[in-house]
Amino acid sequence: MNRQAVNLDPRNHERIATAIGFILDHFQDQPRLEEIANHAGLSSWHFNRLFRSWAGVTPKQLVQFLSLRAAKESLDRQASVLSASLHAGLSGPGRLHDLFVTIEAMTPGEYKNGGAGLVLEYGFSESPFGDVLLAGTQRGLSHLSFVDKGKDDAVNELSNAWPNATLERNDDVMSALARKIFSGGGNALRLRLKGTNFQMQVWQALLKIPSGSQTSYSEVAGIVGRPTSHRAVANAVGRNPVAWLIPCHRVLRASGALGGYRWGVDRKAEILTWELAQQF
Repeated sequence: MNRQAVNLDPRNHERIATAIGFILDHFQDQPRLEEIANHAGLSSWHFNRLFRSWAGVTPKQLVQFLSLRAAKESLDRQASVLSASLHAGLSGPGRLHDLFVTIEAMTPGEYKNGGAGLVLEYGFSESPFGDVLLAGTQRGLSHLSFVDKGKDDAVNELSNAWPNATLERNDDVMSALARKIFSGGGNALRLRLKGTNFQMQVWQALLKIPSGSQTSYSEVAGIVGRPTSHRAVANAVGRNPVAWLIPCHRVLRASGALGGYRWGVDRKAEILTWELAQQF
């Protein structure tokens, strides 16, 4: 089944997030469409159309699929960490987008001097999961964050990360880039990031997690050759400067619980649920 690009209307973000939170909490109770729609503050007809436009499936189909996956997981006596996450309906094959992403680290000198001499072009854009701030140089994207506390705070966070860089705003360029990122562009995209060697290793490992799948902090620690460094891995995951493209949202606790997320646990559940819906 071919998928259309995800609905980019930011007005739907909070409604969908609210509904997804309700579905994840109550799918084993088999809630009716009317019940889910009421929780989102919409009529059943409008909500059903909105949800299907956003996820490509109906709320009823998602509830049924989550229930089936949870039942299978309960029968799996040798469940892995990935299987355990099925109780939240957050696992399965599929692709988030068809962009090929690679990471290029800043030079040690650029890292040390906080971006002195660099010109960072930045701008705001809509996305399926709320407004975003993007920034980068001619050599690649350096920052992608969800904007929850206002644009001024978002720019201050960017400026603190790059205290000596020159910031130049260009919403048109960054909006075009955001549309490609969240709709799937089919072209290679280079990230130009500032981080320690260990952080780079963790971020590279995150790129290997397939869309629709999840892993744990301990599994990432094993991938980077530091099997006892769970906390250090968690810190590196939390410092990810590029949301969505470096999929830190796919890292769960060993129990399968969502755990934390730099841009909010509700948004993490929303993104993972959208990924799940793509396999229908």
